[in-house]
Amino acid sequence: MTDTTLPPAPAPGAILETALYVDNLRAATAFYGDLLGLEAFQTVEGRHVFFRLGTGVLLVFNPDATGQPARNPRLPVPPHGARGPGHVCFAMPRDRIAAMRARLIAAGTAVDAEFNWPNGAHSLYVRDPAGNSVEFAEPHLWD
Repeated sequence: MTDTTLPPAPAPGAILETALYVDNLRAATAFYGDLLGLEAFQTVEGRHVFFRLGTGVLLVFNPDATGQPARNPRLPVPPHGARGPGHVCFAMPRDRIAAMRARLIAAGTAVDAEFNWPNGAHSLYVRDPAGNSVEFAEPHLWD
């Protein structure tokens, strides 16, 4: 239902950050940083590790820590968190997905699924150490 009394929505142009929640930040750092090759640029022991991806950021949080009220009044981030597996999808061309698949398998990571969507885009799914669904897909998946 649309409320005609509201001004038009200034729709966001992109996702700046996305978050996953894990119970073991060291295992997440090994998976996303060492195995996937993402650049960790900020870590707070026991709370979070942040990874840079182009112009976006993958935030990996411990939900026990982020569920607590902020202690810094200059950064009053509201408590947040989630339990259970989440999902993230990384955009990659098909040849890089194949290379990532080989690397993941060599490291002992099981493939959950791999297929082509009706539009021809290829996707590969695995799980991170916390059970989050991690997808690698060709960028034209949503064209």
